[in-house]
Amino acid sequence: MATAAFKEAYLELVPQFERATGHKVVTTWASNSDVVARVQAGEATDLMVMSADAVDKLIAAGKVPYDGRTDIATSWVAAAVKQGAPRPDISSAEAFKQSMLAAKSIAYSFGPSGVYLVGLFERMGIGGQLAGKVKQIKGEPVGALVARGEAEIGFQQMSELMPVPGIDIIGGLPKAIEQITTFSTGRHAQSKVAGAANALSAFFKAPAAHAIIRAKGMNPI
Repeated sequence: MATAAFKEAYLELVPQFERATGHKVVTTWASNSDVVARVQAGEATDLMVMSADAVDKLIAAGKVPYDGRTDIATSWVAAAVKQGAPRPDISSAEAFKQSMLAAKSIAYSFGPSGVYLVGLFERMGIGGQLAGKVKQIKGEPVGALVARGEAEIGFQQMSELMPVPGIDIIGGLPKAIEQITTFSTGRHAQSKVAGAANALSAFFKAPAAHAIIRAKGMNPI
């Protein structure tokens, strides 16, 4: 099971892994929260690719062994507007705050980026003022909503915004409020093909994968 943040790199790397090893990888795409819930409920999978925090929840639940987590990449929250639209100023924390207050509509996901933004808006003291104009999106990229003009500004992992047509990426959050998320693999404690699962984790981690991961908007670890 894998989440969307690593999807673009995954789709390029997995066929290489299959050709190199002869293994066949079958993938289910789901959000971090859905993967955690499904695995905790007993659904079988050999390897999970998601945020490190989500893997840690499954380690605590006994679904992933303590040595079963492999950190493979980091990503950062970025902002986008519809292609050709004015670009709000997010160059500093104060500029970001004022741009959020001025925006007509704001979209973010249910993933790590969205969870972070909810907390950030509260810490900035503007959560209540934004409540009527924020949209939390599940089931499609936030960028798709922005491209259709259904949100003035959208936030998601850079790696999830990059492949979406019809948007302009403004950039990441300013240094003072940026959020870096680690993405990891987690090997299921009950996997019957642990060796293959470990091999796939190692393939994602290998130096040969680094250029692809960077090209897809993430930093390899």
